[in-house]
Amino acid sequence: MTTTATPEEVRRGLGRARRWVVKVGSALATNDGVGLNLPAIESWARQMVELKAAGHQVVVVTSGSVAEGAARLGWKKRPHVLHQLQAAAAIGQMGLVRGWDQAYEKHGSRAAQVLLTHEDLADRQRYLNARNTLWTLLELGVFPVINENDTVATAEISLGDNDTLAGLVSNLIEADLLVILTDQAGLMTADPRVDAGAELIGYALVDDPRLEAIAGEGGAWGRGGMRTKLRAARLAARSATSTVIAPGRHVDVLSAIARGEAVGTLLHSTREKIAARKQWLAGSIKPRGSLHLDHGACQALCGQGKSLLAVGVTAVTGEFSRGELVTLLDPDGRTLGRGLVNYAAAECRRIAGHPSRDIENLLGYAREPELIHRDSLLVDAAC
Repeated sequence: MTTTATPEEVRRGLGRARRWVVKVGSALATNDGVGLNLPAIESWARQMVELKAAGHQVVVVTSGSVAEGAARLGWKKRPHVLHQLQAAAAIGQMGLVRGWDQAYEKHGSRAAQVLLTHEDLADRQRYLNARNTLWTLLELGVFPVINENDTVATAEISLGDNDTLAGLVSNLIEADLLVILTDQAGLMTADPRVDAGAELIGYALVDDPRLEAIAGEGGAWGRGGMRTKLRAARLAARSATSTVIAPGRHVDVLSAIARGEAVGTLLHSTREKIAARKQWLAGSIKPRGSLHLDHGACQALCGQGKSLLAVGVTAVTGEFSRGELVTLLDPDGRTLGRGLVNYAAAECRRIAGHPSRDIENLLGYAREPELIHRDSLLVDAAC
């Protein structure tokens, strides 16, 4: 899908975006790691209340619990040991959510705390429960304030950063716009902290491959740099959601975006919205294993939109159960897509390379003729 709209026209169209996700980074929410930036939180809350009055719905994804907890403990650096991170998050979350709650209350609105982990988004039932809760809160006029549940998250279940969480939440609620507030002017041609000649990229298509080369890394308190913000924008684009990476310290930055002003970097999505079930597949970011496919299977999936049959599988890696998410790899080892598999790993190994008619003889039973049905399959756009 292509667009003939100019960047200015696309910017003006942002004011019609009904459902927003606004992500606030740690450096902004916590004065670069030294206590909460309560005046800034109050300002953003005020702007969100104004957006709500204009007919918009707003969900907040906020960082800062670890940094706030570290500040309360008198730590000068972000901890790296897992149990210290979890303790800091538990302490800091108290202040963080209270700061947002009081800011909304000051302007006559209510907030609700929502803590998520990877497992909440990877499990289909929990995913649907989270989506229904968020939709209900928005219908009630309440502002959901979301953070990753760092108190219980481990390396195995962590989403990794709140930029990624914001992109997944955009899929979860089918947002129209993702706004990532940062301590930078937006996406720059180079790191402005080391290159005085760096220039702001005001507009780009979210899938422009040139963006990868210029995305940088994060600071000491945040876990994500521009690379994670680009990744979040591309996750959000699966819901046809465009992203604005904007300077959080810009005066009334959210209001300016709603007015269509040229603030920050607009990463425009021209993709068509994919089905809700496949958005969930796209957002389940930790597959349990991989299926290696031959050329014929790749062609059937990419060119013909067919289901995956066992006959097209050349190898199986990892251990997974029926119904779990697996990655599909082409003969060169490149990721082709992902899907929910109808057979466990041991079963897949026994039937790999065989036609569907042989499944019952090989296993003693046959659940489904397809290894992955096309309705449970998401093939990458570049396929």
